[in-house]
Amino acid sequence: MYARTWGETTRGINGEMVAVEVDVANGLPAFEMVGLPDTAVKESKERVKAAVKNTGFYFPDTHITVNLAPADLKKDGSGLDLPIALGILAAKQHIKLPEDNPPVFAGELALDGSLRPISGILPMILRAREEGRDTIYIPRGNAQEGKLVDGIQVFTAKTLLELVDHLQGKELLEPLEKEPLQLENPEDNSVDFADVQGQVVAKRAMEIAAAGGHNVLMVGAPGAGKTMLARRLPTILPPMTEEEALEVTKIYSISGLLKRRSGIISERPFRSPHHTVSQSALIGGGTIPHPGEVTLSHHGVLFLDELPEFSRSALEVLRQPLEDGMVTISRVQASLTYPARFILVAAQNPCPCGFWGEEDKVHQCSCRPGDIARYRKKISGPLLDRIDIQIHVPRLQYQELKSDKKEESSAVIRQRVVAAREIQRQRLKGTHLYCNASMGRREVKAFCPMTPEAEALLERYFVALGLSARSHDRIIKVARTIADLAKSPIITVTHLGEAIQLRTSIQG
Repeated sequence: MYARTWGETTRGINGEMVAVEVDVANGLPAFEMVGLPDTAVKESKERVKAAVKNTGFYFPDTHITVNLAPADLKKDGSGLDLPIALGILAAKQHIKLPEDNPPVFAGELALDGSLRPISGILPMILRAREEGRDTIYIPRGNAQEGKLVDGIQVFTAKTLLELVDHLQGKELLEPLEKEPLQLENPEDNSVDFADVQGQVVAKRAMEIAAAGGHNVLMVGAPGAGKTMLARRLPTILPPMTEEEALEVTKIYSISGLLKRRSGIISERPFRSPHHTVSQSALIGGGTIPHPGEVTLSHHGVLFLDELPEFSRSALEVLRQPLEDGMVTISRVQASLTYPARFILVAAQNPCPCGFWGEEDKVHQCSCRPGDIARYRKKISGPLLDRIDIQIHVPRLQYQELKSDKKEESSAVIRQRVVAAREIQRQRLKGTHLYCNASMGRREVKAFCPMTPEAEALLERYFVALGLSARSHDRIIKVARTIADLAKSPIITVTHLGEAIQLRTSIQG
């Protein structure tokens, strides 16, 4: 007896359809599973057997063969438990599955027949919709993700028996009602740029970074406010679009990080890994590659505090995502590409002790010149070349700290950022780019006109500082963002001068 059901596995941040073919034949009792299953899928045999028995059905004591097609696709996770169990029940004619536009099933089975939530449900639902399926069944614990997708009926069940009763027409389940996507960031008063006293240059740099999607490096003594500034950057970023929100939610669903969240992720991610993070944890890895910190920061901010303390190997793998907005992880069993388009914010001290160039009566730099040189060399030139804005963050004076001056709030700064991003969106329409930082050489030539004075200034600094072609383009892109904030269609010498200063202020 033969039956076929449909399930899904995940590959990268996307779902992949899996045809679950079940053959129940006479012969010695056996339960064979083929089609490149991983350990979690192989172990489903015992879960399925116990769940079917404890649901009240007879489990066939014969030879059972389960084929997971396509056979060349590695299947991972426990989400295939449900379609395998239903395939066995259908082969024994306990249930009859629709043949026209068959539904998709995904869920992990407990030994008592209950359905447990699984990771990656959202990309599975989206994939089923792309394939033209009109129905998918998922565990009730994944209901919040099921409410996000329109254009497909999503049913939830608490137990295998509940789902079987529905398929038999005894007690019908109701599809989930779709919830409108709430993309406006919730009011969060815990962090705000109004709390940052002084640091005019640094706050200006953060505004430019947010407006153009530029990477930032802050160099300053301990306690200057580098971390404080970095944590407030997401508060001035524009709200995510529906496409961005769904993409981020897919990533977190795949990673199993939606368990404590409800519905869609509307806030831009902020990730701050410790400097002991491994290369695999930062970039992603595993036998079947899973997303790392750079992917979890997609459409948000990746903050690396104490940058020189990170391992050289971990930092060097940042080159590809910083340049391409994606990361490719190759393993023996799979080669996957994950999105990684984020704003990198890095912070470091000027020297190992932290007080070089910041000496006063109390704090004196105790580092030898060789120690300072080695400390700075921990960050390679190619990596620094990919950071658009490099600024010095000085220590606050007592008068600045105690000042009663009311600083600009994040909401006010955000209005300017949103306006600048809208200018960029209109300019880059049809190019698949979303901000100035993502422009290539072609777009720089097309969309970044400069006055003759600005051209002359750039040429002078290019020769004097020995800038690379990448630095040349990145300075122009930052200048383009500054011009957008000023609502200027052309880059003037003022815009370019500020961009050069933001790029070169820590050199020397």
